[in-house]
Amino acid sequence: MATVSTESVAQDQLRAFIERIERMEEEKKAITDDIKEIYAEAKGNGFDIKVLRQIVRIRKQDHAERMEQEALLELYMAALGMAAAPREEGEEE
Repeated sequence: MATVSTESVAQDQLRAFIERIERMEEEKKAITDDIKEIYAEAKGNGFDIKVLRQIVRIRKQDHAERMEQEALLELYMAALGMAAAPREEGEEE
């Protein structure tokens, strides 16, 4: 009889986990929809959505990581002739 009780407990736990996950997925979808509405509102007010998304992504980054990525971007763009080469400290414009 202990096996039946153990299986029942495991089934109940499994069901509870699945139901919690499903609730979280529903909440995640609701939040995603809310975010889409905010972007649509911003677009309606003349803001560029791609730039807003980029700013949100950048603000999530660590400051040092962001500085490193910006420096590499400048370096690569300069190597491709897309921007002026980065200036050394003390160098005049």
